[in-house]
Amino acid sequence: MTRAVRPLLPLLLVPLLLTACGSEPGQTRDTEAPAAELATSARALGIAPELVYVIEAPGFALAPQSVGVYGGDGFSATYVSRQEGGQLRLYVDRGTISASDCAEGQQTCEWEEKGVRYRSGRGTHEYAVVKKDHVVRLESDAGVSRDVLREAAREAHRPSGEEAAGLLPSAPAGGAAPTGPVERGDLPPVGDGAPRNDVDAGG
Repeated sequence: MTRAVRPLLPLLLVPLLLTACGSEPGQTRDTEAPAAELATSARALGIAPELVYVIEAPGFALAPQSVGVYGGDGFSATYVSRQEGGQLRLYVDRGTISASDCAEGQQTCEWEEKGVRYRSGRGTHEYAVVKKDHVVRLESDAGVSRDVLREAAREAHRPSGEEAAGLLPSAPAGGAAPTGPVERGDLPPVGDGAPRNDVDAGG
């Protein structure tokens, strides 16, 4: 008895179509949980680990000294092009963007696609990608092309284990940032607080 042969190609294409449909900028890599070491370092700096992002842009490299807190517990970093001298300034903070926020103080405000906004003015331009409960913004001077800015912003993502290494300063012992001023050894306990000259080298 001859059996009918059913083509498998449509069935093989289904997973690919489901993957392609409904995807949002950076979505595929946003589900990764922050690495344990990165999470500890971020909290010590006052940064929410889930708000730490990285970008990839040809010719640009992270300036480590630029990494820090943005807003309440957000994240900021600057990527620099040594050849062109341009900068990409990354900001990640909680909240969202309304139409009025987009247009405020800017000459141009465009919604390119769902969750992706472009605006420019005063010699700078930026892309903002709206996530579930936070916004990823990438800003640069007008010298950086819009195409470079767009691609880097859309592909901004939470760092993988390899990308997280060395991204943030190591957390101090105990995993917490110091909460008070560092005591100086050359200040007397009483009086007008003038430094003492009789202390050993190093204070």
